[in-house]
Amino acid sequence: MSSRYAFRPLGLLALVAALTVPVATLRAQDSDAVIARVNGVDIRQSDLALAQEEVGGNVPGQMTPDQKREYLITYLADVVLLAQAAEQQHLGDQPDVKREVAFERNKVLMEALLRNTGKAAQTDDAMHKVYDDAVKKMAPEEEVHARHILVATEDEAKAIEAQLKAGADFATLAKEKSKDPGAANGGDLGYFTKDQMVPEFAAAAFKLDKGQISDPVHTQFGWHIIKVEDKRIKPTPTFDEVKGQIENYVVHRAQAQLVDNLRKSAKIERLDQPPAPNTSLNPGAPVKK
Repeated sequence: MSSRYAFRPLGLLALVAALTVPVATLRAQDSDAVIARVNGVDIRQSDLALAQEEVGGNVPGQMTPDQKREYLITYLADVVLLAQAAEQQHLGDQPDVKREVAFERNKVLMEALLRNTGKAAQTDDAMHKVYDDAVKKMAPEEEVHARHILVATEDEAKAIEAQLKAGADFATLAKEKSKDPGAANGGDLGYFTKDQMVPEFAAAAFKLDKGQISDPVHTQFGWHIIKVEDKRIKPTPTFDEVKGQIENYVVHRAQAQLVDNLRKSAKIERLDQPPAPNTSLNPGAPVKK
């Protein structure tokens, strides 16, 4: 059980993963040098990134960086050689090959447009507006900083409660008695909101005042003794803390808007389905039988 900021601007669009391009895209290198030439065709440094994306999962893990580089260059050289051999056999004229080439071309163009659209959307003004609008809509939310001791039975919990009432140190007992993974840290859970804990635990913790210790509390994990160290209103995350999430949001929003606008203006016909009924008829007009 740990506390983390979850910045979620209201109204986030549900995006189809296949129609979005991640913010962290491959960037052009400062020096795109030619590193090999195959029958007159240049292989450049930037081509290695494309090869890595294509076959990186098949590269043996024990390879050194230099060996991996040679593997990718060999792959790129083979692609050129085989493509040239295919051209000599006029395989590019085959209908199925033409369709596949057209599909891959469309896919590359789609990704380039989405990438450019996302990049253009990442302005400081746009990102700060998303941040400001989200902050305005964030209602104050209480957080509790608590420790707990988790044991298997109610009797164990009651015995620990008695020790605490007699003056025993909570953190020390947590290290000795608790079966929770955080026991080594004195049972410290940090700050958390109500929705971050199971209901029974949250209800007990948020009723306590600072410094108070609970009676035994039963949850699906066992029996808890809870001590509240502090209570506060959850701090608003700074812009810099959530900048990465905002960048993703404005990129995906711009990409989704682009796709939506193109769909609205396009003529898309489904030839695998019967035509939709014509609902544009005048309701008062006679209908032939």
